[in-house]
Amino acid sequence: MSVDAVLIAGPTASGKSAAALALAEHADGVVINTDSMQVYREARILTARPGAEAEARAPHRLYGYVGVDEFYSVARYLADATAAFADARRAKLLPIFTGGTGMYFGALTDGLADIPAVSAEIRNAVQTRREEIGADAFFEELKARDPESGARLRASDTQRVLRAYEVFEATKRPLSDWQREKPLPGPLAGLNLARFVIAPPRADLHRRINHRFETMLVDGAVDEAIRLSSIDSSKPAAKILGLRELRAVSTRTMAVDEAKSSAQAATRQYAKRQLTWFRHRMADWIWLEPFGNFLTEIFTSVA
Repeated sequence: MSVDAVLIAGPTASGKSAAALALAEHADGVVINTDSMQVYREARILTARPGAEAEARAPHRLYGYVGVDEFYSVARYLADATAAFADARRAKLLPIFTGGTGMYFGALTDGLADIPAVSAEIRNAVQTRREEIGADAFFEELKARDPESGARLRASDTQRVLRAYEVFEATKRPLSDWQREKPLPGPLAGLNLARFVIAPPRADLHRRINHRFETMLVDGAVDEAIRLSSIDSSKPAAKILGLRELRAVSTRTMAVDEAKSSAQAATRQYAKRQLTWFRHRMADWIWLEPFGNFLTEIFTSVA
């Protein structure tokens, strides 16, 4: 085999999961999740997680194994992905990392800052502080403690603001200081990698996004959103696309058609942000448009 691992990134609804599955079948591989939302157990429909049919065709790892009430971090992902990569190597399977979370790909290849763990007590105290004084005042406190993080974030970036505040509380050092230190190595550092970004033309991507959300509705996305209605807004899972809009349907504060339109627009904006991130950080990857026999180039990488 000519590569140690294959990385397939792309915006939401770009077809990257299907490409990874096809490659896994072609090259005796294992598909390893690299998407921050598809880790959640209770949100298969809204996160477009691979279904039972796909999982039966090739082994899948790191999908649907975390509860939505948990704080799932990049550091935890890196530890889990490192273990999944080692398992694949031992089983002589080709590791195929696929997803849309750029920070996860960066951690795999470039490593992650070695930031001390934050205790549950500090995390809870920080959350309570934000609730007591409000998001804006809380953000001002963060800027006073960590001006660099404050300049980079917005008050509405709830999880990232909480994270920066927690790190300062736990270590008495700004998160930006920790991030400048030499990172822990990623498991893929120095290896022979085939790296792809699947980037459909914008109009095609928008059609795929709109169609997929309509399929989610048919598959029971509203009922799934109702079951997820108790998620705390500070938890990472609260950012699952479409969740807010479909919860509004369940409380009858938004009609289904309005929720669908709003969720589709939010998903298109998210895809745009993903592509911007990929262009800045993955310019040297192989960029593919999913038309014709584009899988040939991916298959060739492992020949």
